[in-house]
Amino acid sequence: MANDAITPGECERDQVPIDLALQGGGAHGAFTWGVLDRLLQEPWLRIDGISGTSAGAMNAAVLIDGYEQGGAAGARAALQAFWDAVSRAAQFSPLQRSPLDVMLGRWTLDYAPMYLAADMMARVFSPYDLNPQGFNPLGRILGTRLDFGRIARSRIKLFVTATNVHTGRGRVFRNAEVTADVLLASACLPTLFQAVQIDGAYYWDGGYSGNPTITPLVCECESQDTIIVQVNPVERAQAPTSAREILNRLSEVSFNAVLLKELRMMALLRQVAPADNSECARWAAMRMHHIASDVVAGLGSSSKLNAEWAFLTMLRDEGRRCAEAFLNDHGADLGCRPSFELDRLLEGV
Repeated sequence: MANDAITPGECERDQVPIDLALQGGGAHGAFTWGVLDRLLQEPWLRIDGISGTSAGAMNAAVLIDGYEQGGAAGARAALQAFWDAVSRAAQFSPLQRSPLDVMLGRWTLDYAPMYLAADMMARVFSPYDLNPQGFNPLGRILGTRLDFGRIARSRIKLFVTATNVHTGRGRVFRNAEVTADVLLASACLPTLFQAVQIDGAYYWDGGYSGNPTITPLVCECESQDTIIVQVNPVERAQAPTSAREILNRLSEVSFNAVLLKELRMMALLRQVAPADNSECARWAAMRMHHIASDVVAGLGSSSKLNAEWAFLTMLRDEGRRCAEAFLNDHGADLGCRPSFELDRLLEGV
């Protein structure tokens, strides 16, 4: 079924190694689940490394753990089970859609009383006031479902980014360093959760310092093809006007800034890098690809906290659809040429 859509053509080979760069975005990470589910159906694709932040890091860790147990089928089953567990845990959350949102078919929580109350309280009280025990329901899910020993031994390289609260710099955790706390740190929004302590330092969401980080994929992986699975839109057609829209756009700009900086550097190096084995040449040689969705881009920011199963499976199906379209349009480019034009990122620089 899966291979019928792909015609590698002049670049045909037994297997094409790829890297994956997975953005974070709360429940919108279910879109990435769908993309991964579809890509895992292609036996000619071999995942070499994955860089992930927040929900992207959790998707990556779950995929690797499942792959070590049962190959591609095991990875797909593990992702399904993980998101099912997230949805079941969210059934007890006070953050639920309002009857009006449900009636109108909107996935946002914009008019949910508890969401509005929590949003207002977050401007006055910190997680240390409201959640002194530092409880995070994802901690139990990650701790009971993942075997971090398997992740440490995997041939698939894993890079998880978290932001050091003290220095403001990102730290990249690799396979043997990844724990449940590392994944929670990578997804730690400072207005919702207490900073996570690891090795004596405190960490917040990795999106502030790399969403995701491309550098280790270039410097530490063999693949020369990286697929970015984008959850946070880079561009918006209209300027935000409401308070919620402004805050959402500020978050998007902040969470995309480091990734765009790395991609712009890559575009510049392509124009000047020598054809040798230097690090600059490796940056210039990386072939970039991109999977995103207008549907996800059009969702409100509050829907990132909506973990209803119907919403998650809608996002999963959208991810599968976008991955299918990418394979149809650009499957032949993998292992051969970039399909994401970086030079346009230099416009206006």
